[in-house]
Amino acid sequence: MAFGTLTALPVPAPTAIDRRVAGTAMTAAPLAGLALAAAAGIVVWVGGLIQLPSFVVAALALATVALTTRGLHLDGLADTADGLSASYDRGRALDIMRRGDAGPTGVATLVLTLLIQTGALAGVVAAGAGVTGIVVALVASRVVLPLCCTRFVPSARPEGLGAAVAGAVPVPVAAAVALTVAALSVLAGFDPAIAWWQGPAAVLAGWCVAGALLGRCVRRLGGITGDVLGACVETALAATLAILSI
Repeated sequence: MAFGTLTALPVPAPTAIDRRVAGTAMTAAPLAGLALAAAAGIVVWVGGLIQLPSFVVAALALATVALTTRGLHLDGLADTADGLSASYDRGRALDIMRRGDAGPTGVATLVLTLLIQTGALAGVVAAGAGVTGIVVALVASRVVLPLCCTRFVPSARPEGLGAAVAGAVPVPVAAAVALTVAALSVLAGFDPAIAWWQGPAAVLAGWCVAGALLGRCVRRLGGITGDVLGACVETALAATLAILSI
């Protein structure tokens, strides 16, 4: 479920999806992020070998991520932006998010977020830490999924992905995953182009930005949906890359 939902890898479908399976899948989200990082890291490495401009390398790497996730999280970001901007009426906002089209607010949010991600990653690539940066950012941004799926966050709807995963990850498990990734982010400091503090600071910044968006969605929508989870992933990715680019 983790790799089939969060990546485009051709894996077998789970035989059954219950709370245990859903919780395990969200807990394994950083592993799916590691698979995406492998593909994007190869693009960054090859782009450096043939001396492509850093902005082009960054754009190609993020395009690879979009392709290998089927644009799932980007779609969630656009739909969440449309829902939050459309109306203070919870039901109407959720109806707008359920539609397949993207409104002007969703498109603008998508474009601006991608510009931030690409510009920040370009800065990391130019500094010579592109592979390290994309690995840290992709794995850390996926940690928000188990953090968003603890018992403290309800589902906005009685159906859908949000209802399947809301509250499915035990708090100690989510905390253990977050602490493990935060601890491993210290290793980014071994890259001479990254300061010792940047890895943990970038990871924490990404989670804080995603947490702020999550809080807004819970207040406005009543909880999480699949779109909200995707939006949290993309905002965490943008914030993490921004700090790494300093």
